[in-house]
Amino acid sequence: MNAPAEPGVHRVPVLIVGGSLVGLSTSVFLGRLGVPHLLVEKHAGTSIHPRGRGNNVRTMELFRVSGTEQDIRKAAATLADNHGILQTPTLVGDAGEWLFKEIDAGGGLARFSPSAWCLCSQNDLEPELLNHARRLGGDLRFGTELLSFETDPDGVTATVKSRETGEHTTVRADHLVAADGPRSPIREQLGIGQSGPGDLFHNISITFRSRRLADVVGDRRFIVCYLTTPDADGALLPVDNKENWVFHAPWHPERGETLEDFTEERCAAHIRRAVGDPDLDVVLTGKAPWHAAQRVARAYRSGRVFLAGDSAHEMSPTGAFGSNTGIQDAHNLAWKLAAVQNGWAGDGLLDTYDAERRPVAEATSARAAARSAEHSHPGFAAPTGGGGGPQRGILNVALGYRYPQGAVLGADPATPVVPEGLSLQGAPGSRAPHLWLRRPDDTRVSTLDLYERDLVLLSDATDPTGWHEAALTLAAELGVPLTPYRIGTDADLVPDTPDTDWARAHGVARDGAILIRPDGFVAWRSPGPAPDPTSLLRQALTTVLSRG
Repeated sequence: MNAPAEPGVHRVPVLIVGGSLVGLSTSVFLGRLGVPHLLVEKHAGTSIHPRGRGNNVRTMELFRVSGTEQDIRKAAATLADNHGILQTPTLVGDAGEWLFKEIDAGGGLARFSPSAWCLCSQNDLEPELLNHARRLGGDLRFGTELLSFETDPDGVTATVKSRETGEHTTVRADHLVAADGPRSPIREQLGIGQSGPGDLFHNISITFRSRRLADVVGDRRFIVCYLTTPDADGALLPVDNKENWVFHAPWHPERGETLEDFTEERCAAHIRRAVGDPDLDVVLTGKAPWHAAQRVARAYRSGRVFLAGDSAHEMSPTGAFGSNTGIQDAHNLAWKLAAVQNGWAGDGLLDTYDAERRPVAEATSARAAARSAEHSHPGFAAPTGGGGGPQRGILNVALGYRYPQGAVLGADPATPVVPEGLSLQGAPGSRAPHLWLRRPDDTRVSTLDLYERDLVLLSDATDPTGWHEAALTLAAELGVPLTPYRIGTDADLVPDTPDTDWARAHGVARDGAILIRPDGFVAWRSPGPAPDPTSLLRQALTTVLSRG
């Protein structure tokens, strides 16, 4: 986009700062879209701590489309049978209750998605993302830190340093993605403030080995077990269901507690009391503090710089909403960067990243805090009156969130970002419905598999209005990657079952059409016919893509 940089300057369209889940996901998504980029991460490698394990159905849909889902599920095989959340005074005996025993009891999720939840710890997930990112051509440099950056109307000039060799490199990028964590130096330099109540509670995450604990746990295959004995409360998480475990103990720095106070003896004794077995074998292998907070940046964009993940929002960890929201930030931003980089969208499209993702973070962070209250998370003294019962509205938050404003046309701006019920019926600003279809070669695909690189227009096989031809004309005229599909008997796509009514599922008639964005969200729809479908579709495209 810019003129070539001077000699000795590394030129790249996108610079990503931060190589954890969100930075690596950004690299994968950009790589899939053919956008060259450089990622720098100050640490020498990916995470070694088993944390951030819950990947919700929407995140797994994104990994499915990006070709990473299968490898991620293989990496997560050890915990594939762990589903429930248990709350109990101790693990000895059969006291306590399941807040829920199955993530998808009854298999109802299959109506909404071709994917499912996946329990894959960060230390297992990040290497898979790293491998895919590199195979897709990403330039990923671990042990490399950002020293400084300056922005101007045309791009970003940054200086990065190899921590191994000390070599400095000047990088010139069109855009910078700041995935540099909750204490983001990039956000601080940009002077972007944060809203929200701030710190919620503090825990010490303790990794340990115990062979006898598996016998105590028995056949209770939980995702997490909240242990509630006074003065010995905590959260127990299995790593392999055999001898490796994680325990989150409450930490109260406001009472003067320091990290040094959590000696091996204290941690082991706390775990034994919490479990209810005074003779339990406990061998500590590590400990690290972490802080739960509720904060959202007041802006996600500053010129050529974009915040993503923890730099943009912090959330209570209950429900793993934070990491999932961050990965979904990356996906939303990636297709928009690709569209602008490749010249088929205007710069205004990048403003919609803030308009869409920031309200989602605000609504989701509030829900995460309420869920911590519902589960009585160790160390969290929640305000009274919050919450609403175990697992209330979780699928709404994970899959049903909407974009009332942004790169959409015809959305109701008064629509709640997170609706009370789950409704995926093709409304502009919502995730497009999932239906099973078959290609002419009889390959079975979900409608969601169609959305990644191109805009997609769906119309009926009969197509009396001429939507299909209008899309083909405009794709050539505007230079937009727009792929039209006709659905019906002997068409581009055939419903997998005879009773599937694709038009009704998408909220249109058989003579209507629906425009889906590369991220699978509905950009616009015409419920019925139009006297001039080409003009109407042209208007929708130019508005959604900020083409002026």
